[in-house]
Amino acid sequence: MKNNEIKKVAVVGSGVMGSQIAMVCALAGYPVTLQDIERDSLSKAKAFLQEQMDKRIAKGRYTVEEVDNAFTRLSFTEHVEDLSNADLVIEAIVEKLDAKRELFAKLDKIVAPHTILATNSSTIVSSKIADAVTHPENVCNIHFFNPVLVMEMVEVVKGPHTSDETAERSMAFVKSIRKTPVLLKKEISGFIANRILGKLMDEALFLYENGYATHEEIDLVCKKALNHPIGPFALMDLTGLDVNYFVRMQRYHESGDEQDKPSRTVIEKVEKGELGKKTGKGFYQYN
Repeated sequence: MKNNEIKKVAVVGSGVMGSQIAMVCALAGYPVTLQDIERDSLSKAKAFLQEQMDKRIAKGRYTVEEVDNAFTRLSFTEHVEDLSNADLVIEAIVEKLDAKRELFAKLDKIVAPHTILATNSSTIVSSKIADAVTHPENVCNIHFFNPVLVMEMVEVVKGPHTSDETAERSMAFVKSIRKTPVLLKKEISGFIANRILGKLMDEALFLYENGYATHEEIDLVCKKALNHPIGPFALMDLTGLDVNYFVRMQRYHESGDEQDKPSRTVIEKVEKGELGKKTGKGFYQYN
């Protein structure tokens, strides 16, 4: 095997994003290891993926054989040491810089010198993590969009430390899993899609908090007038209000600008544990 070939993939973090990233890679033919320190999270991820794939089989998007083969290629582990043979590791853990740096430092002691270490973060640029490893030239952002099983776009972000080879290998990998990559040639927090989306969410929250319209009405306008497939409040529920909170807090810590803090509504809901679809309640109620 050539050192620049990606043969085996690992994903760290078995939440909604990490589990779907792992399945997309397995469906594309890669042996994938999904790692999480919580056994219960791995069990939930496996059940979630089985449910999602059963729906796609019922709709005729995949055959039973294709899904069974993908699950055969997908393994689950609690031990980060089991990722030592991966050529690409994609981190999809909590959106906290300290946690990511700690993880990358652990991975650095385990993986081979050629292994790409990518973060799925859309807020924390990889230059804030790269100095935690021996080979910063192998570190980049590979940002998937939720739901990963559906969304085609992936943003690959090249930091000042990222080698051209790492960027090229990452772009080629994304194409190999039947996604459409865009390469950002330099870093900026939020990248492309989320910087644009963030402005929309800020305005939606301003209109809601100042009583101009309900969240249902604002979502309806975005869908019917702007032709968006989902409104900003439903989208926040889907991705998780805790994600919105951590993203905004990270941006605030970087800028010191009070306007970068999460909105008071998001703070209130996070404090109540109303994180969206995953907890059964956010802006909307879920069964």
